[in-house]
Amino acid sequence: MNIVQSILHFLVKTITSLNKLFWGDLLVLNFQNGKTQFGLSFLVSLLVAAGLYFTVKTRFLPFRLFPEMLRSAFRELETDKSNKQAVTGVQALIIATASRVGTGNLAGVVAAISVGGAGAVFWMWVSALLGSASAFVEATLAQLYKEPDPLYGGYRGGPAYFMKRMQLITHIKATDAFVDSVQGKADYLDKEGIKGYLHGCHWHPIGWLFALSGLICWAGISQVIANTVTAAFKNAFAIPQAVTAGVLVLLCGMIVLRKNATVKVLSKIVPLAASSYILVTLAIFLLNITLVPAVLENIFAQAFGFRQLVGGGLGAVVMNGIKRGLFSNEAGSGSAPCAAAAAAVSHPASQGLIQSLGVFIDTLLICSCSAFVMLLAPEEITKGLAGMEILQAAMNYHLGSWGSVFVAIIIFLLSFSNVVGILFYARSNIAYLFGDVWYAQTGYKIFALLMIFIGGVATYEIVWELGDLGVALMTIFNMMAILPLSSQALLALQDYEAKYMKRSVGLDANVD
Repeated sequence: MNIVQSILHFLVKTITSLNKLFWGDLLVLNFQNGKTQFGLSFLVSLLVAAGLYFTVKTRFLPFRLFPEMLRSAFRELETDKSNKQAVTGVQALIIATASRVGTGNLAGVVAAISVGGAGAVFWMWVSALLGSASAFVEATLAQLYKEPDPLYGGYRGGPAYFMKRMQLITHIKATDAFVDSVQGKADYLDKEGIKGYLHGCHWHPIGWLFALSGLICWAGISQVIANTVTAAFKNAFAIPQAVTAGVLVLLCGMIVLRKNATVKVLSKIVPLAASSYILVTLAIFLLNITLVPAVLENIFAQAFGFRQLVGGGLGAVVMNGIKRGLFSNEAGSGSAPCAAAAAAVSHPASQGLIQSLGVFIDTLLICSCSAFVMLLAPEEITKGLAGMEILQAAMNYHLGSWGSVFVAIIIFLLSFSNVVGILFYARSNIAYLFGDVWYAQTGYKIFALLMIFIGGVATYEIVWELGDLGVALMTIFNMMAILPLSSQALLALQDYEAKYMKRSVGLDANVD
């Protein structure tokens, strides 16, 4: 028994230390003789740097092509008729949105504001603009390197599949055959460019590690989500957590254990839950319209530290906003490409633009809704509260006693969608690790459902730590793939702009 305890203690200590390395302050910048500090974590620095790089390389895509993101979403409403089991570009967006939008967009945002102040909202918006370019690159690459899915039909892919295809370049002499297979999907790719980027890379083990990290991360996150849901229902309806956890597991099981029910269910629940939350928040916004100018002034004043700079709190404002935005929209972590690869679209860059739009929906829209719910309520209403209690108290102020009930219902719907979307991500990575066998797919789903129930009943610190470590490793491995391959996504963007954008403005109606 002592040996087992020693091993568990060692594992917990190792996981905690790694999270401190990845997420903790790797570098602290001091200003005003130490009064103002900026704590820079490794992962936040990596994601911000990558976001800036991709924003510049795409010629400021988030600003320049936002209208085209909307046009792409409408253009891809219908699936590829040659593969009826493939999802549409918009359905892939919904799946990714289901996995992005959850408790972090609601209670997590107001908690970030309670630590970093109103100015954190502005930096959250900045992170969305940076993350949008990263989301474009990884989603476009997912389309370029996707492959048919023999189990579920349609397509599958993601970062692990980028790496598997890159591995083939090293070990298979028929390089031209590989390049031709890629060019079959996108004839504008530079054959010599592919060879130059991929020659001599040994990526297959990294793909394996990415897939494993994802499965560990998603199982851990499912537990965290379940605990948040059961706590919200206990607070709103006094329902025992075990009962709520059992219902959540039952409903999730009815969906994920069926072959192709996930997309159909998410296509209904996600728009319903998100639109309901947005409409209620819009009503609160309009009812408090006279307070909005003061709230906006407060956001921008605190964002640039006109008051915080003197008090030394500017670092908390900036970093809390950026961290919350990056954690929420998942851009760069490699999760959303697992959904993007499943789509049948007219052009790889089209799905990239659609997934970029998803970052805006997540952070600029949903997260902002939560922020305004809190900021339009008096500070004394939420003083001393934490997590879900902050949002429920703010909603009760605006809507009366049923405010916490509304939050609990929205949390349940979004969290349910969150878990189902995560398990959609998992299936391509399960196939990558274990092959095209149903017992592996079903086994992981049953394992994940068990973890959901356990997480709903009790909170285990190690689960949070394991989930954080999984996200960190996924992000690092994903960046190792998308940075060297980004030139292919940029070529795809050039091709898209030369063809589809000309067509959309009527300059060249006969472009193939």
